Formats: sequence, structure tokens, C-alpha cells
Amino acid sequence: MEKDLDKVIEEIMATPNVSGCLVADYQGLCLAATGDVHVDSAGIIVAISEQACKLEPNLKPPTVCLETDKRQCLIQRHGTITGAIYKLKA
Repeated sequence: MEKDLDKVIEEIMATPNVSGCLVADYQGLCLAATGDVHVDSAGIIVAISEQACKLEPNLKPPTVCLETDKRQCLIQRHGTITGAIYKLKA
């Protein structure tokens, strides 16, 4: 599984304007982080995703987009894994 995760993260990081990527389990434990991300934010990212899922519990998990002047953070949950992709604004 670790090799598969590393491959996915490599592909994400090769995408234009992506500055970082973080993957966490359902308990907020950081499974992988690369680029300009804070490992300590894994728990918060999972909590944001969990709260967003409560808005429409019968639908697939939503994608949450947090924006600042310089970056976007896209958060998506898939099963028990939550990922965050950090992108520079163009």
C-alpha cells in the first residue's frame, strides 16, 4: 500500500501549481506529507472533512476548498482516508 500511496502523491505533486499534498487516516494520523504542508494539520483536515460530510450525509463526501490570497487547500475524503492538496493560485 505504501508504494501505491507514494505513486499517487508523486502524480499529484507533478500537477502544475500543486505546492503540497497530505494524506491522513480517519483518526487524523498523517500517513504521508510532501511539499509545503504542515504535518500537524492532519487532524484538522480530517475534522473539516467529517463536519462537511454531516451537511449531506446521504451523498458522497464533498470536496472542501479553503482559499487564501495565495493558495487553495482542497480536502476530499475517500473511505477512511482523507487527502488535502495545496495549490498556488494562478
